[in-house]
Amino acid sequence: MNFAGQVVWITGASSGIGEALARAFAAAGARLVLSSRRTEELERVRRTCARPEEHLVLALDLAQPATFPALTAEVLARCGRIDVLVNNGGVSQRARAIDASFATERALMDVNYFGPVALTKAVLPSMLARRSGQVVVVSSVMGYVGTPGRSTYAAAKHALHGYFDSLRTEVWREGIHVMIACPGYVNTAVTDNALGPTGEKRGRREGTHIRGIAPEKCAAAIVRGVWRRRNEVHVGGWEVLGIYLQRYVPWLYARVVRKIRFSVDDAP
Repeated sequence: MNFAGQVVWITGASSGIGEALARAFAAAGARLVLSSRRTEELERVRRTCARPEEHLVLALDLAQPATFPALTAEVLARCGRIDVLVNNGGVSQRARAIDASFATERALMDVNYFGPVALTKAVLPSMLARRSGQVVVVSSVMGYVGTPGRSTYAAAKHALHGYFDSLRTEVWREGIHVMIACPGYVNTAVTDNALGPTGEKRGRREGTHIRGIAPEKCAAAIVRGVWRRRNEVHVGGWEVLGIYLQRYVPWLYARVVRKIRFSVDDAP
């Protein structure tokens, strides 16, 4: 795989899958634009990447879409173009639907759905003008299934699939490719940072994620999918089978998922 000369903009690049993606794309020759809210952590990630002096750190808050046109203009001014936009930033959830405040649900949708959509809309005109580019969306197995404690998170991921599957059909003739990545359990801080009923952070990692695949393995599969211009990539362990159970044997999936117990007080 060779991304030499390509500009890759990654959101949520300060940790987890985004951090691993940054190192993987840099190792493949790409020039990076690293974004999240945490500038200090982005600088740390930049320094760990191959050719750190080539990469740009750009603070971005996915809940502030009004800032995206100016940020996109800054990237284009400093880098000349955007070859690959990786919509990776997001936040998970751990709350029963009946307990989740509407404000928290709206915040989850703003970050996980409206943020990637708004950033894509800011970047897309420059790709269309060049008739070249790739848009990557890091979704989740939850983009296909629903499990207890993740109702709004699952809704946002389902929405991403509908939007970006449709976008793919609109822009392929213009030389733009859209890929959706669906990780399962990855050993990152996603559950530590997951929002509870009133927006509080869960503050601990769940056993399913501790036992999940390494973020580097997930990133390698995503980068490989971008290189091969795949429409969709599924990566993880046994939990990825849920996608196929839901699709082909929905009655069996329903029986399995009913056995899952959830409480915000559950131990990892």
